Amino acid sequence: MPKNITEKIIAAHLLEGDMGTPGSDIALRIDQTLTQDATGTMAYLEFEAMGVPRVKTELSVAYIDHNTLQSGFMNADDHKFIRSCARKHGLQFSRPGNGICHQVHLERFGKPGKTLIGSDSHTPTGGGIGMLAMGAGGLDVAVAMGGGAYHIPMPKVTLVRLKGSLQPWVAAKDVILEVLRLLHVKGGVNRVMEYGGPGVLGLRVPERATITNMGAELGATTSVFPSDEVTRAFLAAQGRAADWTALAADEDALYDAVVEIDLSRLEPLAACPHMPDNVKKVREIGQIKVDQVCIGSCTNSSLQDMLQVAAILRGKTVAPGVSLSIAPGSKQVLTMLAQNGALACMVAAGARILESACGPCIGMGQSPQSGGVSLRTFNRNFEGRSGTADGQIYLVSPETAAASALTGVFTDPRELGAAPKITLPAQFLVEDNMIEPPVPESEMDTVEIAYGPNIKPFPLAEPLPESLAAQVVLKVGDNITTDHIMPAGAKILPYRSNIPYLSQFCFAQCDENFARHCKDAGKGVIIGGTNYGQGSSREHAALVPLHLGIKAVVTQSFARIHAANLVNAGILPFTFADAADYAKIDVRDDLALENIREALQNGTPVSLKNNTKHESYALRYDLSARQRKILLAGGLLNYTTGKE
Repeated sequence: MPKNITEKIIAAHLLEGDMGTPGSDIALRIDQTLTQDATGTMAYLEFEAMGVPRVKTELSVAYIDHNTLQSGFMNADDHKFIRSCARKHGLQFSRPGNGICHQVHLERFGKPGKTLIGSDSHTPTGGGIGMLAMGAGGLDVAVAMGGGAYHIPMPKVTLVRLKGSLQPWVAAKDVILEVLRLLHVKGGVNRVMEYGGPGVLGLRVPERATITNMGAELGATTSVFPSDEVTRAFLAAQGRAADWTALAADEDALYDAVVEIDLSRLEPLAACPHMPDNVKKVREIGQIKVDQVCIGSCTNSSLQDMLQVAAILRGKTVAPGVSLSIAPGSKQVLTMLAQNGALACMVAAGARILESACGPCIGMGQSPQSGGVSLRTFNRNFEGRSGTADGQIYLVSPETAAASALTGVFTDPRELGAAPKITLPAQFLVEDNMIEPPVPESEMDTVEIAYGPNIKPFPLAEPLPESLAAQVVLKVGDNITTDHIMPAGAKILPYRSNIPYLSQFCFAQCDENFARHCKDAGKGVIIGGTNYGQGSSREHAALVPLHLGIKAVVTQSFARIHAANLVNAGILPFTFADAADYAKIDVRDDLALENIREALQNGTPVSLKNNTKHESYALRYDLSARQRKILLAGGLLNYTTGKE
């Protein structure tokens, strides 16, 4: 039977489950894992708790790229802890300054046809070279490092058929913004976005990776391109020709849906505040004054992106009143820019060069002024994510960003005249001196794990009781992001390994007294609208509510990764059988889930009693038999270690 790319990779890695039934639980063998430092500390604490001495994957890499602003001891201590875990337990360690995890992994480690999960929601970047690369919670990554399977619902597969070729000044960023405009931030939930068609051949690997990176904003399980001659040329340029394998959909492969995009008809686009699917044509937005431009992030920091920006800036000066910052994605990119003179063009134009790290994308520096308009080549523009509560953040291509930096107003780059043409080198600079290998297994006992004073134990849930009763401590609307639940930023990220301290910031954007309400109530329930938990894969958005006594979250719908993280933490995720029941519940209502343990054990219907209003609401739970067992045990760690 003919297969598409997704089905081929899943079939080659399937350990359990039925590929023929979308939505059913499947278990996959994972070849590679990655972590970054904002999520890695917790993941390695969880890995250590499992008692597995060495990772069992083909490759696992620990990256330092998020918390690189060291204004206190916290980040440096966490980095030391992660390095010691990597050396002892068998991981490669990418040192601070080596680059953003997704950019470096694409350059140095990714392989077509392999499975990869990472404790970062933009891990699907690896789909640009034909990997099945998925974002996951840190605990799922820890289990995979220990040799366990990764469980997901069998996804549907949507073919995004590309035809034609991009016009001058139109970029890969405009392609994925067009997909978001068409499908919106919920359009990819429990789906893999598979790219095909004749238009694929005209896209280089960095362009493909930009598109798969922002597939996360669709809520997709992942996105994937074929592995073809373009892929082979990229890997050969990285000195990794031996890692290439051809991978393509069979000619008669079937898909659950098809979206067709004519690349030749696209024009420069922008995602307007405050959601990645709020997409408009740049020429329709008008010449809004721009205060800040930020170029980089895991979406648009490749050598190709940087050379394009340098060519636009060459011989010109950034407009007065505009702050332009540029962050090359890796040490490789930064060094090559320095050697070929492109970096000098950027500096001469007035750009502020940042280190090769995530930086402003996660609110780690470069926050805009109050109410400031900031054009960014990043992947998310959620309200407050920049570090400025009322910042007006637009997501654009590097071409639009650079053009607007020069004019001082929102500018369609086509107004600049002929587009510069850049040529990528046949061979990239390969120097992996900032990647540390682990010690040999025979020497692992000589490595002492370095625990800093900021590292606190992660919270554990108790086994599920027979019944639950708790108060509604918060009610929120649609599209609540993990940034709402557990914000990032320079003030908060250093405490990602300190759940008790983090708890005071939980849901602060929605209710500044949320943590106090939880402590007063002792235990609580959260009521949410549609697409609850969209955004990053940070499991802190589940672990911190667990610490605050949240027992259940009841919504109209969930984002995939966050729902899985709630299960892993031992928090019950339910949806309303009748969406209208959402409006009937208020904050401070006393709710009860009677005989909930028996219901989950038997897979029988669940109802939510509102003792305040003397009402009852039918609930749904889209949980596999394994997930129900995890909840009964009080979370994935208890389930994995048998501590039930």
